[in-house]
Amino acid sequence: MNWDAVKIKAQYLTPKHALSRLVGAFAAARAGWFTQAFIRWFIKQYKIDMSEAVHEEPSAYKTFNAFFTRHLKPELRPLLASEPQQFAHPVDGAISQLGDIEDGRIFQAKGHDYSLTELLGGDPRDANAFKNGKFATIYLAPKDYHRIHMPCDGVLRKMVYVPGDLFSVNPLTAANVPNLFARNERVVAIFDSEFGKFAMVLVGATIVASIGTVWAGTVTPPTGSSVHSWDYPASGDRAVHLKKGEEMGHFKLGSTVVLTFPDDVIDFADDLEAGSVTRMGAVLGERDD
Repeated sequence: MNWDAVKIKAQYLTPKHALSRLVGAFAAARAGWFTQAFIRWFIKQYKIDMSEAVHEEPSAYKTFNAFFTRHLKPELRPLLASEPQQFAHPVDGAISQLGDIEDGRIFQAKGHDYSLTELLGGDPRDANAFKNGKFATIYLAPKDYHRIHMPCDGVLRKMVYVPGDLFSVNPLTAANVPNLFARNERVVAIFDSEFGKFAMVLVGATIVASIGTVWAGTVTPPTGSSVHSWDYPASGDRAVHLKKGEEMGHFKLGSTVVLTFPDDVIDFADDLEAGSVTRMGAVLGERDD
């Protein structure tokens, strides 16, 4: 029996939203000994190095969400991409794919690509800046640190919530489910920078109870099933200015971040390829001068 095919088929049949919201309710609950037992099981199951956490003891976390979004000791993730021309890895994870956006299409896996416009929420005006630019897709496994940081300085100009499916985003699913990252629920953040626009897409997945940002708090799950969009000013009380390395959001349970850049902006580091491990703050690439 082809177990990979069975796993993919099961995802199509599973009520993914209901399951994810149910798990989300548990993850947010203070369930005492049960929460503690589950956290300890999770640490053992996924071989999580708690020595990296600010609070190393599982008993410090009263909910699973608090454990899952734990802070790391800052000295363990220094901003190595400290030079002005360097871009920083935004998360701990592994490169799924990276490279050129070809005429508005992004490579997902062998035999699969998807629409940049769909990924960003459906407005062609948002996609135009990146039509022939570059992208990096980074997968966060359950064991990883799940706070998301800025790859460079940016001023938030738009946030889009896009409803969708909640397929897993692990490598097996990426290789077998068409249009995966443009069909799953996601939050799109579009920034201005000194080189133009860039986008960070936070992609939901099965059992991802919510996605949050530092400026809006919890964005998913929202009410309703429509695309929601918020514009932000470049200055004034509502302006959101974030520096390279600063936190911009978080996942509650694992998922994926897709970065998009305009053409002739970034040269990715030579040692990066599909499967490369990423560490927040390390060098993602340098300005294409």
